[in-house]
This record gives sequence, C-alpha cells and structure tokens, in this order.
Amino acid sequence: MSSMSYLAVVERYHQYNTALVELLSSILTGMSDTQLLGDIHARSKAMDCVVKHYPFVELLYVLDAAGRQLTPNIAAGHAVGSSNQGEGRDRSNRPYFQAVYNAQNVVVTTPYLSSASNMLCVSAAMPLPDTDSGEQRYVVLDIDLTGAIEFLMGDHARRRFQPLFKTVYSVIVLGLAAVTGVLIYAAFGELFTLWAMQGDDTALHLKPFGVIIFLTLALAIFDLGKTILEEEVLMHKDIFRHSSTRRTITRFIAAILIAVSIEALLLMFKSALGVSHDMLPAVWMMFAAVGLLVGLGLYVYLGARAEALLTQSPRQ
Repeated sequence: MSSMSYLAVVERYHQYNTALVELLSSILTGMSDTQLLGDIHARSKAMDCVVKHYPFVELLYVLDAAGRQLTPNIAAGHAVGSSNQGEGRDRSNRPYFQAVYNAQNVVVTTPYLSSASNMLCVSAAMPLPDTDSGEQRYVVLDIDLTGAIEFLMGDHARRRFQPLFKTVYSVIVLGLAAVTGVLIYAAFGELFTLWAMQGDDTALHLKPFGVIIFLTLALAIFDLGKTILEEEVLMHKDIFRHSSTRRTITRFIAAILIAVSIEALLLMFKSALGVSHDMLPAVWMMFAAVGLLVGLGLYVYLGARAEALLTQSPRQ
C-alpha cells in the first residue's frame, strides 16, 4: 500500500492518457486570463480555486517569449519557498516550452522528472499574449502525475486513509510476531524436556512431534505476518489490478497449504510409530491439502485468464 512505483505510474498514464490530456487542457483553458500575467493575487486566487477541485495540481507560473520565467512559482495560492522562487530561471530547454513554442496552442507533455520535486510530473502550457505589451507569454501548469492518476482512477479519497490502514496492519503484524515468539518458546520448552525422558522410549518417540507442531504453527503464523507486512505495508498494492489481489490470496493459501501438509505428515509418522487412531485424520488432512492445491491452481489459472480478457477487451 505504499506509493505507486514509477513503472506503475507510467503504465497507468498510457491507459488514461486521453482523459488526462483533455482534463489538463480544460483546466488551463478555463483558468487562463490576461490578469494572470501581471497580478500575483489573481494567480493565487486562480490556483486556490483549481487546487480545491483538482488537488494534484502543483505549480503555476508564466514564461516570456524566450522561455524565461517571469513570475514566482504559485502553488495552492502561495509562492513556493521564497517570494521569488523560480523567477528568472531559463525554462527554454524544458519539454513543455519547446512543445508550446512550436505548436502555439495548448500542449500537454509526456511524463518527465520535475526539477522542483524530483517526481514524475506532467505540464500543460498554452500561449497567452500580453495585451499591455503585445508580447507573447506562456502560462504553465505542473501537476503531480501520481496524484492525477489516482484522481482519474477514483482512488484519491482512499489514499487519505493509507496511514490508518498501515497502522492497523502493522499492529496486526506485531501481534502475529508475538504469537510466533510464544510458539517458538513453547517448542524449545518441549525440546528441553526430552532430556528428562531418557527411560520412556514411547514418550521419547512421540515428544518430538509436539516440538514440530509448535514450530510448524510458528512458521505458518510468521509467514502470514510476513505476507501482510509486505503486501499491505511495504509494497504498493494496486487494488484495481486483479493480479495484486490474486498474489496476496495465493501467498496466504500457500502458507496454509504448507502447514496442513506438514501436520498431515506428522500424523502419518505418529501412526507408523503405533498411534493408529491418527491415521484417518492424517488421510483426511492430506486430502484437504490436495484440495487446497487443486483449488489454488484453478483460482490462479482462471484469475489470470479473466484478467487477460479484461485487459484485451478495451482494445477490441
């Protein structure tokens, strides 16, 4: 549930490219006015209005005909950093200026690395002649690409609750880790009692199975906690992609499958040592393990097929 990786952002950008270009063009066209060229309060007011509805918008500034920044960076109605941050910088080599200078209409760039935030961004630029001086000016709007993709996907509101989700999952992982510690402690406690059972061969043969059971449960619970930590806290999980959910369920079922298989083998070994009443439960547990394996295989196969069909359908 961490932030999207650059690869995921670029992939989603290609999926939502048309909608993103139309949205940015409409935003920039709607807010562009000659007052933006010379009035910082007008730029701040326009930016506040835009950010209220489109929180992924980052910066607004104006360039002259040579690509030099005439105004400070404006974000959410205030200058970023000092009052003259960005003012006077040469932007003529930036992709948005080169594109709008040649096209002379509203242009939207492809993703590039922002020099202000060092994050992937997209810029929209449009020419806006200065009626007072008669010179050409260019209004530029920078957006956070990740935030824009989340906005288009309808995922922005959910992202606000990410810190809460991560906290809850982290607490659950800590609880599972504590249970794992208790089971390991119990396993070693059982292991140490083996030294006091030198004369009882039957108990000596069966006692190690208790140790293995505790360790197996500890392994299964630890693997479950590790899966939750990786999937829900450390890694980005795209809930709109079926493969992400399928990966989580596959790892969870695989941990249960390993634990059930080991327990079935232990019961069979105990039956071979003379505990005959454990044979039938061992057989049923082995059948359960086989059923889990077959069900997991079908789930993965059908899930992959369904995702492939959903991916291909918009292109047809």
